[in-house]
Amino acid sequence: QNVAKTLEEEKRAPPTVQEIKQRIEKYNAKVTNCLLMKLNDDGTYTGFIKVHLKLRRPVTVPAGIRPQSIYDALKEVNLADMTDKRTSFYLPLDAIKQLHISSTTTVSEVIQGLLKKFMVVDNPQKFALFKEMRKDGQVLLQKLPLTEYPLYLRLLAGPDTDVLSFVLKENETGEVEWDAFSIPELQNFLMILDKEEKDKILQVQRKYEKFKQRLQQTLKEAGGKPG
Repeated sequence: QNVAKTLEEEKRAPPTVQEIKQRIEKYNAKVTNCLLMKLNDDGTYTGFIKVHLKLRRPVTVPAGIRPQSIYDALKEVNLADMTDKRTSFYLPLDAIKQLHISSTTTVSEVIQGLLKKFMVVDNPQKFALFKEMRKDGQVLLQKLPLTEYPLYLRLLAGPDTDVLSFVLKENETGEVEWDAFSIPELQNFLMILDKEEKDKILQVQRKYEKFKQRLQQTLKEAGGKPG
């Protein structure tokens, strides 16, 4: 809570270009890798943030799309627009994506950029970016407004991700708003849940079948021996 209070207080007074320059120099002095921040002539600056993906529900992506090539990236080709077919799958839990952004990049743009990199076609409003802060063994997770600037928060906190890190999660508003999903998405969710249910049933059956076999073997070996 103290970390959050300090960051909020520092945000209230917009820093001057000279203050930004001093902060960047202090930040870069603590960097242990090559992910430095750079101040531009117009007073803006660029740098890197890492976002942890902690999505519990499947995402929707185009079906049968080839990986993006360098040509596609340079021409800003959106492969997701090249097919109407959709499929759903789970992104690896706790995967980390590194982004190079500007001080003018908002939370909304970070979310959209992440979805584009993974070719996720879900509505960006289904996701939210959180800041995670740690102090004295306590963890504080706070949802960031869409107009916030993540790189400025990174600059204030320093490069240590144990002090501040970013997390992409579902935009929870209590109950799941199923109306926000399309019919194909809902059908895909049902298919995934059905498969998970069958797999879980099969695991339980196999577990008790092995237990039954061991018990029968024990009884057979015991034979007519006294208990």
